[in-house]
Amino acid sequence: MTAPLVAPDAAPRSAVTAETVLANARIVLPDAVLHGSVLIRDGMIAAVEDGGAAVPRGALDLGGDLLCAGMVELHTDNLERHIEPRPRVFWPHVPAILAHDAELAGCGITTVFDALRVGSIVSDKRSNYGRYAREVATEIMGLRAGGALKISHFLHLRAEICSETLPDEMAEFGPEDRIGLVSLMDHTPGQRQFRDVSKLRDYVMQKAGASEDYFRAHIRNLQALGDRVRGAHEAAAVAHARRCGAVLASHDDTTADQVAASAAQGCRLAEFPTTAEAAAACRERGIAVMMGAPNLIRGGSHSGNVAAAELAAQGLLDILSSDYVPAALLAGAMILGDIWGDLPRGIATVTAAPADAAGLADRGRILPGLRADLIRVGRAGGVPVVRGTWVRGARVA
Repeated sequence: MTAPLVAPDAAPRSAVTAETVLANARIVLPDAVLHGSVLIRDGMIAAVEDGGAAVPRGALDLGGDLLCAGMVELHTDNLERHIEPRPRVFWPHVPAILAHDAELAGCGITTVFDALRVGSIVSDKRSNYGRYAREVATEIMGLRAGGALKISHFLHLRAEICSETLPDEMAEFGPEDRIGLVSLMDHTPGQRQFRDVSKLRDYVMQKAGASEDYFRAHIRNLQALGDRVRGAHEAAAVAHARRCGAVLASHDDTTADQVAASAAQGCRLAEFPTTAEAAAACRERGIAVMMGAPNLIRGGSHSGNVAAAELAAQGLLDILSSDYVPAALLAGAMILGDIWGDLPRGIATVTAAPADAAGLADRGRILPGLRADLIRVGRAGGVPVVRGTWVRGARVA
């Protein structure tokens, strides 16, 4: 594993000094499933032992449930959903952040990169609600500093290339802000995710309650804006990611040429490539491919792009993201384990692989010396259920 690209988590938390033993667990290791126990000491994994169903005195009996590393979420819109639970209905930020944090803990996510949009279209209030990222980021960091958050939080800046304010909004952030990821988002109609403009029509007209005339004018304006600012905004976002020490990600690459451009910019992660061609080009260039767990569970993309299961079958899927459904992350990993006939490989797409992509060398695997970020997983009606979540050895859900 490479050295961390972002500072290790140091959120205040009550010291966990007593030893804890989680026993009678089927422990998902990097390359095997071991029936035994895990010793936690001072918030770290101290030992992993083969002990079958034995339960030492004082240990917590997991009853044969799976014990996995805590999941690492690189791209989720879940916080924005809590901030705006219904269209044009806005919730106070602090309770929204706390609810988001608790929901992720309950789903077994122990590290999250909170996706915040930077780049607004302030001239059209109907299509964009303006700046919010700096304010929300400050509130997240304040809650973290006060020990109010259950899990580990980093920031993921979603740099909207086709916007009016991107450079100014990005300038509000610096290396002190725990920016782990910067993704290059170009949602200009007619390309990438919205190659099929009819899909965008459905989205805009349903969410904004817009007319057909408004939609057509909206498309023209966005296409002209993208043509005018694309080069300068991409360069600004790439430069700022470097200044902040963040991993750079592409978004919705569609062609091999787009992947080549992403590689030239220094992207190490490809979020949701829209075609098998793009995913294969990422593999050739050593760029990790991330797909959405909802795509996998639903059997396809809601935007009409390549299915995650198709990429998995071709060996072109490295990382899963919950995208807009936190509970989808674990379910998706279990599905991949079934597709590949390899549970540790499936679990790695939501643990070790995202941790590695983000440069976090201290988590993502159940190994001595790493953080005791762990989840207990059972099943109910064939569906995986999180029965316990530990962050640095402390039970948080």
